[in-house]
Amino acid sequence: MSGVHDLGGMHGFGPVNAEPAEPAFHHEWERRVFALTLAMNATGKWNQDMARGARESLEPVQYLSSTYYQIWFEGLKRLLVSASLVDAREIADGRPHAAAAASVRKLAAAQVGPMLTKGNPQTRAATAPARFKLDDTVKTKRMNPSTHTRLPRYCRDKRGVIIAVHGAHVFPDTNAIGRGEQPQWLYTVKFDAAELWGADTTAASVCVNLWEPYLEES
Repeated sequence: MSGVHDLGGMHGFGPVNAEPAEPAFHHEWERRVFALTLAMNATGKWNQDMARGARESLEPVQYLSSTYYQIWFEGLKRLLVSASLVDAREIADGRPHAAAAASVRKLAAAQVGPMLTKGNPQTRAATAPARFKLDDTVKTKRMNPSTHTRLPRYCRDKRGVIIAVHGAHVFPDTNAIGRGEQPQWLYTVKFDAAELWGADTTAASVCVNLWEPYLEES
């Protein structure tokens, strides 16, 4: 979707200033939100692309005025309601009004370490040959979906060159809306910065990982 979360190339937000020796969490509540997100993801009621879509669905003012883990928490609440694990009244009251949902997978403490070590690989077997190869010039599609996509707004309808082919991966656009993983080939596309933003840029080039359905021959 083309929401306020898609900030690439936008003016007015200032530089990204790295914090030296930045801690993983600045406040204890952030650690709890991270833990809650891991625990609830283990229920299997949604996937990571659905989770991204939930965070992107926040109202613009709320999104831009929230911190990173505030956005995570608000997105988690939306997922819980959509999965019927809680209702809005329970969230508002901070207590349950009905018995806990039955047959929900639980994440035990002993499972956390192995789960984080394993990660969540998104590579899958290809179902068709790759349409593009190294050094091919491609053009990204002009698209404006109302649901989750990993094609940034600033590099739509732009020409670039394939510099890496990564095999087939879960396609986020379908996975986020319950239409299945539908694995697609994933490429790294290199864009001249002037192609993205015109001559008034200090950048030389930008590389973006993009799925095959976003691309067409140039």
